[in-house]
Order: sequence, then structure tokens, then C-alpha cells
Amino acid sequence: MKQALRIAIIGGGPGGLTLARVLQVKGIAATVFELDATPDTRPQGGTLDMHAQSGQLALHHAGLTDAFRAVARYEDQGSRLFDPAGTLLQSDDGDDGDRPEVDRSRLRQILLDALPPETVRWGKKLRTVRPLSDGTHSVVCTDGEAGVFDLVVGADGTWSRVRPLVSPVTPAYTGVTFVELSLDDVDRCHPGIAALVGRGKMFVVGDNRALIGQLNGNAHIRVYAGLRVAEDWDGLDLSSPTATRQSLMAQFEGWSPTLLAMIAEASDRIVVRPLYALPPGHRWTHRPGVTLLGDAAHVMSPFGGDGANLAMIDGADLALALAATTDWDAAVAAFEQVMCTRAEPAARGAAAGVATVIAPDALPGVLEHLQSQHG
Repeated sequence: MKQALRIAIIGGGPGGLTLARVLQVKGIAATVFELDATPDTRPQGGTLDMHAQSGQLALHHAGLTDAFRAVARYEDQGSRLFDPAGTLLQSDDGDDGDRPEVDRSRLRQILLDALPPETVRWGKKLRTVRPLSDGTHSVVCTDGEAGVFDLVVGADGTWSRVRPLVSPVTPAYTGVTFVELSLDDVDRCHPGIAALVGRGKMFVVGDNRALIGQLNGNAHIRVYAGLRVAEDWDGLDLSSPTATRQSLMAQFEGWSPTLLAMIAEASDRIVVRPLYALPPGHRWTHRPGVTLLGDAAHVMSPFGGDGANLAMIDGADLALALAATTDWDAAVAAFEQVMCTRAEPAARGAAAGVATVIAPDALPGVLEHLQSQHG
């Protein structure tokens, strides 16, 4: 491989791995430092819909379109909207769309399989990134491993350890907390819930609350119970999974038991996730030798489905920019302007989404939005 510069990528999520892969395609090596000890250390999250002009385009630049299409679920693009009484208000089967679903774990594996095994340094928790007098940066992990790099890319998510090198801004609480639940083998063990969710996603909104059911691969459903609560809210009994489910259902008092079965029948894997976001339009003054992409640069609420898609096209664009010139610092500066400009409308839409979908009178607006999209 021709090596123009030494590149460290902090974070082995979709954005960081896409950057590493497209760099590899262009003959440039990089080192990815990833906190997870192995690819299977923890669940990677729910299903993603890959957008044509971002996630799918990034996979094209990575030479992985065929690998993606082999696992993408084009049949799972449907959406349904219910009211809290369980009445179906809007349904679209989505089978003619171009936002196919793919599980995060499958997507990550596609990217990992395309990289040389030595690319990702597993189990590496970042301790510091320190600028050196010659313009390079020292990357130091908590286990003592260190290296010097010409470019350090923060692809390390919401609470990026790299971001403070370029920006003092930190993510703010959106006012909404998700409680994530899951159900396995739904066709056999939870047929009623499988029929309720259908081939895609279902939404129920009302009175500052929401239930979202999301079909994943392998007959798995993820459920997100959204609540508009204070950041320090402690309204759930976390003493046991049973107690957590019961106290969560109490937050949806008066909703249809058919809907609440998604909580009552959920497994014991329950995670509370407050939602945070950087301000739309977040930018910084370019600093040589370090940059950000994905959530590290523009984390937003999941309302809009743009997070992973933007991270991947960020990674692809940065790789292409670096490969196209020997003036890599100017390429990084230009990339940052393109990335931030592209992310801003998506971030504004996500902020509007979290404000309007989990609201006292959300249902009419959500229904109107879906009808305008699907007819």
C-alpha cells in the first residue's frame, strides 16, 4: 500500500470503519482503535435503513454494494401508526422504497470482513490525544499503548474524547429518554406482537410518550419506549427486570394492553438511554492533524434515521478527499466544511422531530407527516 500519512481512527463504528475501508480501496492504510474487546463484545444496536445518497453511496465507494445487498432486507421497509387505544391510523408496506434495512451487527461485519485483520486494534480505550511540537499527535491508550500520527480522526461517538481538541461544545439532553427493550423469536414466541409490528416499524405517540417497535433480522424486535422527562428522572424501578417492566408500563397507563404487551413480554435485556444532541450547525475552527466525523461531529436524535448514514458518508468523503491530493490538511479542512453543511439540515430535522413526536398533542402532526410521505 502507498502510505501518504499516518492515520489513527478512534472508534470502530460505521463511520470509522467506512473511512478505513475507503482509504484501503485508495491504497492508504489506517489504524482503528476500538474500545470493544471483540466484534461481539456487546450488542451493536437495532436495524438501520440505508439511504441511497449517504449510507448506500458510502458502501459503493467502499466496493461493498454486493455484500450489502446480500444481507439487506428490502422487504422490511414498512411503517405503521397507531393511537394509544390500539387503532391503526396509517399503514404502508414500504416494499417499493429504497431504504433497505440492515442490522448494525451485519453492517459492521461486512466492513470488518473487507479490512485486513490488523487494521482494528481491539480493546483499546483512549486515554489521551496529545499534540506534539512537530504538528503530529500522540495517541495513548489506557493500557499504555501509544503511537504518533499525522492525522487523528475522532469517530468515537456522542461523548467523543477527541472532540475537545477542536470544540468546547458538548451534547445537551434533548428532553427525551428512551427505554430500550427486545423480544426474540417473535414469530414463534410472540406472534401477536409480530403481527402488530409487521414488516418494518410501528409507532404509537401521545401525551409526551411513544412506543416504537422495530423489526430486526432473525425474528427479533427492538422496542423503544420514549418519555419526555427530566435528565435526572428516576421514575423506573431498576431493582429487577420484572420491576422495571412493571414501572415502565405504569408510565403508559390507559394505553391499550395490546400495545403494552411489547413491554410486558420483553426480555430481561433493558437499557435506559437518555437522548443527547449537539446543536444543529455545530462547527469548529479547523485544527491541523485532527478532525471529527459522525456522532462525534454532529450527534442528533434518532428521529430522521440519519445518524449512521451521515457517519458513513462522512467517512467515505474524508477518505476520498485524502486520496485526491498531497495537501491533506487542506483536504481535511474542505471536508469539514462539506460535512458540517450537510449535517445541519438533518440535525435541525431531528431536533424538530424529537420536539414534535414526543409531545402532548403529537398524534395529528405525526399522522399528517406520514400521510404526506405515503399518501
